[in-house]
Amino acid sequence: MKRFATGLLRVMALALMAMLTCHGDALAQDAFEREIESVVFVPKGQWITGLSLSYSQSAQNKYQFLILEGISGDTYTFKVSPMLMFAFKNDMAAGGRVAYSRSLTKLETADIVLDSETDYEVDHLYRLAHNYSFSGLFRNYFSIGRSKRFGFFNEVQLTLGGGQSKLMQGTGSDLTGAYERNFNFDIGLTPGLCVFLNNYSAMEVNIGVLGFSYTDTKSIHDQIYVSRRNSKSANFRINLFSISFGATFYL
Repeated sequence: MKRFATGLLRVMALALMAMLTCHGDALAQDAFEREIESVVFVPKGQWITGLSLSYSQSAQNKYQFLILEGISGDTYTFKVSPMLMFAFKNDMAAGGRVAYSRSLTKLETADIVLDSETDYEVDHLYRLAHNYSFSGLFRNYFSIGRSKRFGFFNEVQLTLGGGQSKLMQGTGSDLTGAYERNFNFDIGLTPGLCVFLNNYSAMEVNIGVLGFSYTDTKSIHDQIYVSRRNSKSANFRINLFSISFGATFYL
């Protein structure tokens, strides 16, 4: 009787193992697939290089805007950002981007008029700033249907950067100013659209939607007073100020 019970238990254990094995095979065979149509958009082995460049300049002579009157001055902003990536796998690429920006503002005079009896005058304001950064990039491309001309990409960015700026106001014995140095760290997710103009060149537009940013700034006022400030921010929204356009080349 004991031998019979032992044999029965062995048979039941073998049957249970067989059922689990068959069930696992059935799950493996019936794996869910979305069957989204796509083709290889960026093949393995391609080098991806690009450049984003922007410049703006404006000058005002006794310009008036809302509560600001008699604005006289000029300003300009310049930014250049080259990029280099390598497709280590079909539709996957990694690389880096370097960015440099410079801005200058000169305000000779301006009046802030709140009402007929309250106004403030600002004159001889000068600000010069330049910033630089390096970003590590990872991209995942996918085509729109079976199109090899239009496609999307998701770009993950890890950025380290810094910069300097100086601010001065007044003239002669009334001159005052501050000098600042800053450091920033950013992590972001940037989806974008890529349109091929031919086999080797494309136009891109991307926009930041998710990210974390940290900035630390040290300020020296009149070469005497030292202060520090830092800021942190995280967001999951469309940042319209992060929209960028650029030309890329696939070699």
